[in-house]
Amino acid sequence: MHLGSLDVHVPARDLPDLLAPPVLAAVRGETGWARADEAGVVEIDPDLADTAAMTDAYEVPLDFSANCVVVGGSRSGEERIAACVVLATTRADVNSTVKRTLDVRKASFLAMDRAVDLTGMEYGGITPIGLPAGWRLLVDAAVVASDLVVVGSGVRRSKIVVPGSALGELPGAEIVEGLGRVLGEA
Repeated sequence: MHLGSLDVHVPARDLPDLLAPPVLAAVRGETGWARADEAGVVEIDPDLADTAAMTDAYEVPLDFSANCVVVGGSRSGEERIAACVVLATTRADVNSTVKRTLDVRKASFLAMDRAVDLTGMEYGGITPIGLPAGWRLLVDAAVVASDLVVVGSGVRRSKIVVPGSALGELPGAEIVEGLGRVLGEA
């Protein structure tokens, strides 16, 4: 399979060196993800892992790329953490949609070292695939509607390519309308 100038290898589990350990467990089906066989992987230059650089260098349309961010908030002393997946043409609506969905007073992005530590993934490679058990996974409806999306692989040196609908079927996934706000929208 090809996407832009990327030659994607399917299934991703065949190239374990390109995946963070929790991601490898998920694509091997160890977490109960029924569509793990549909996940492909492609090696990239780790210096091009950031979305804008990757889409430009590998000629991948921006609307085929998705970002995963880790957010948190608290209510009555209870911390609530979630991962949010939105198309790269949008930003996660943390101040409204995420806050309301998590039922917290204030939601914010987790500090980089904490997100890396909790997920077991590299910064710039965090993905919804292989998140810690029990985490909420909020997936924008626009991601699920996408034929294919490029997401992190848990490491900066590769990306996963998967049907958007497969991300909506990850363990614990919740499809959220309006999770992603179009860039520049208030």
